Amino acid sequence: MGTPKIREAARAIVLDEADRVLLLRYDEGDGVFWATPGGALDPGEDHQTATRRELAEELGVTDVNLGPEVATRSKEHLIYGETTRQIERYFIVRIPARHVDPARATQTDDILAWEWWTLADLRATGQVVYPVGLTELIDSFLANGAPASPFAFTG
Repeated sequence: MGTPKIREAARAIVLDEADRVLLLRYDEGDGVFWATPGGALDPGEDHQTATRRELAEELGVTDVNLGPEVATRSKEHLIYGETTRQIERYFIVRIPARHVDPARATQTDDILAWEWWTLADLRATGQVVYPVGLTELIDSFLANGAPASPFAFTG
């Protein structure tokens, strides 16, 4: 087995004025799951630029002020049938819920639904949510601010 292809990605932990987190629902063959907005970097793009682009494409939101980078995640999985190691960097983004308009999204990438989750709902759900540990990271960020170095997600 060869070395997996590397795919750099940027993701946003989008929080609204009530500290709810916005998650996107997907069904990619392995079952339905929820995840934060984001995706792969385009050639020559940095993580911050990619995060802003992805928010415009997936949520119809422009003119975004990125908050701090709070986490990283490295996960090997199949992308278009090829084993790929996706390396993600996560940024906090504060957006009023009324500014998110999926009708203005330009690339929905098979998104089935957009939903704001309270942290209590996120803690109680039996649904699959990526990244694993998202609730704890948000709890820590809200209580303590950005970590001194990004938290490393394992799942």
